[in-house]
Amino acid sequence: MLNPRAGAMNPRSTVLAVLSAVLILSLSCSMSMQYGHADVPIAETAATIKPLQAGQSAPRFTVRTVDNELFLFDPLSLERPVVVIAFRGGWCPYCNMHLSELKDVVAQIDALGIDVLFLSGDRPDMLYTSLSRETQDDIAALDYQILSDADAQAAVAFGIAFKASQRTIDRRNEKGQDIDDSSMLRHGVLPVPAVFLIDRDGVIKFVYSNPDYKIRLPAEELLQVATGIAAPK
Repeated sequence: MLNPRAGAMNPRSTVLAVLSAVLILSLSCSMSMQYGHADVPIAETAATIKPLQAGQSAPRFTVRTVDNELFLFDPLSLERPVVVIAFRGGWCPYCNMHLSELKDVVAQIDALGIDVLFLSGDRPDMLYTSLSRETQDDIAALDYQILSDADAQAAVAFGIAFKASQRTIDRRNEKGQDIDDSSMLRHGVLPVPAVFLIDRDGVIKFVYSNPDYKIRLPAEELLQVATGIAAPK
């Protein structure tokens, strides 16, 4: 004869299980909200990302400098507006082309009273050496920083992170490109190249992202938008 209570959970155990599930869900949501998205923190593909939009608060995140020192971006303590430009890494030829193109407007944007930050998926020691020699020459005299988002924290926070395909990872390795400890190998994550313009109050004023990594925001258009949020003289 079957025992009708066989397999039944003790009421106290049931309550504890429910409380544990609620706590885990709460912590997960809290972590996701810290990164900007509670629903889909990392997209399955580049086409399904959900970037933060104009009018939303910019996220707080930590990246690293070329010297492997922590760099905290806090939108609540900005002294000047900021242009954040996220790219995949120095191994990406289209990223190199875009960096070289932007050399013509970075100085003008800085003169408007706006800081420019570049976020790369490369690890700190590869931030500059992974770039092509031509790109290194183009940006040598420019006063802006390329920062390492190898942990993908900023990419997730901005909602532009997606899962890199194994095919993409294998292709990079086959070409002998150094992607060890990059966001791609460390977390299996890539950022969709994107531009965020953030005012001094930490509010996003303009967003550009395109799932097609070959298409980037033209330099002159970036300068035009930056002029519109320029810090008062």
